[in-house]
Amino acid sequence: MAERFKIEFKPLTLPGAGDVAFLVYDDLVLPSTVSADLAATVSRSASIEGFKGKALATMVTMAAPGSGHDRIVVVGLGPKADAESIDWVSLGGVIAGQMLAGRELGVFLATAAETVKPEQAADIALGARLRSYSFDRYKTKTADKDGKTRGPLSLHVIDTLKTKKAVKLKDSVAEGVCLARDLVNEPPNILGPEEFAGYAEELSKLGVEVEILGEKQLRKIGMRALLGVGQGSVRESKVAIMRWNGGKDGSKPVAFIGKGVVFDTGGISIKPAGGMEDMKGDMAGAACVVGLMHALASRKAKANVIGAIGLVENMPDGKAQRPGDIVTSLSGQTIEIINTDAEGRLVLADVLWYVQDQYKPVFMINLATLTGAILVALGKENAGLFSNNDELATRIFEAGKLTGETVWRMPMSAAYDKIIDSKFADVKNSAGRDAGSITAAHFLKRFVNDTPWAHLDIAGTAMGSPQTEINKGWASGWGVRLLNQLVAAHYEK
Repeated sequence: MAERFKIEFKPLTLPGAGDVAFLVYDDLVLPSTVSADLAATVSRSASIEGFKGKALATMVTMAAPGSGHDRIVVVGLGPKADAESIDWVSLGGVIAGQMLAGRELGVFLATAAETVKPEQAADIALGARLRSYSFDRYKTKTADKDGKTRGPLSLHVIDTLKTKKAVKLKDSVAEGVCLARDLVNEPPNILGPEEFAGYAEELSKLGVEVEILGEKQLRKIGMRALLGVGQGSVRESKVAIMRWNGGKDGSKPVAFIGKGVVFDTGGISIKPAGGMEDMKGDMAGAACVVGLMHALASRKAKANVIGAIGLVENMPDGKAQRPGDIVTSLSGQTIEIINTDAEGRLVLADVLWYVQDQYKPVFMINLATLTGAILVALGKENAGLFSNNDELATRIFEAGKLTGETVWRMPMSAAYDKIIDSKFADVKNSAGRDAGSITAAHFLKRFVNDTPWAHLDIAGTAMGSPQTEINKGWASGWGVRLLNQLVAAHYEK
């Protein structure tokens, strides 16, 4: 990850000069180490501007001449009664957003009541790093190239050693998120299935075992559902299997599976032209899995983990799959193709079956930008969660609350499952608009056997998602922090 500014850690002393930032609750009381003149300046500015210290609100004022300071940034924490729910990661993004080109910002990480703990300071650093991300590699003129970088950001902390130790783990997560963002942001002429597989292979440098399966191997294995999606493209389809063995020998792995449609025209059931450029992001599920595997391996997670991604391009062509075709999946189940634009579930069907059959995982979680219907249901604020296992679903939900990558569980039942029964095959890949996200989830469920499983529909959260304090770009890298938290909380020995 290329940082936009350097983050430094210094002992908890008041920054002596330049730009300085303070944290305050809604009582607006500054730490006792702050001079009376400086406190008076802040108090007067707050009164004039109506600053109330609300959570994540900011106020910027100028210090009095001769004080030794220049800009004073005050960041609100909200009511002290709500201190346990402070979003330290977003707070870091807010602080980073107040930095100016070529100027150091010193942040005094203590309030009038207490000091900020090392883990909280590490979250602030994580948020600042995520806020600093920008995908500009194809721009010939950028602020960095013009020598107008921001920073450094100096965090004044109670314990530099413990903070740096906590930050090291958070850096692994930041790198994973930014890797996922990079992949989703890459243009489709640059990132095809082969190039994407190359990013997966790079994880071998971190100790991840990587196996890339090409079309010849996939045909031999029997992944005809996946291959059918890519048969209209001149680019060869791939499946990448990543194995991180950080847990006990012989213990079952947890598994994450990602949809990797590097570009989706819709195939013969072609999409409208307007907005089709966004379909370069239809591999965000696979991007999340690669970013997650990077994070877990980089921080040396004490778990055995499988990451599997199906990489294809869905193009219209004389050789492309047609509506009305029937294909036999790896599971042996036959699938009637109703809509070639319902292609991601075909890719996942074969990869899900392969993973449950080969690795017998504790659970499988798949991520996919699967349906536009999930945006109608949930907008861009939550990912859709579908699961056959209440414990797994609850753990994902709780991890979402902790990381801010929130999910909402959607219904599944036999009545919905009947909708995808086919007259001519075992199942059809589309049942129309009604309950589109739910019937898509039921399609996937037919390929997981009895394995505890969850499907995350991230069509609304992974790309073109709302701007937040830690993401100002198009691709969010959604899911890396959520699933890293899930593994850390429940599956490391």
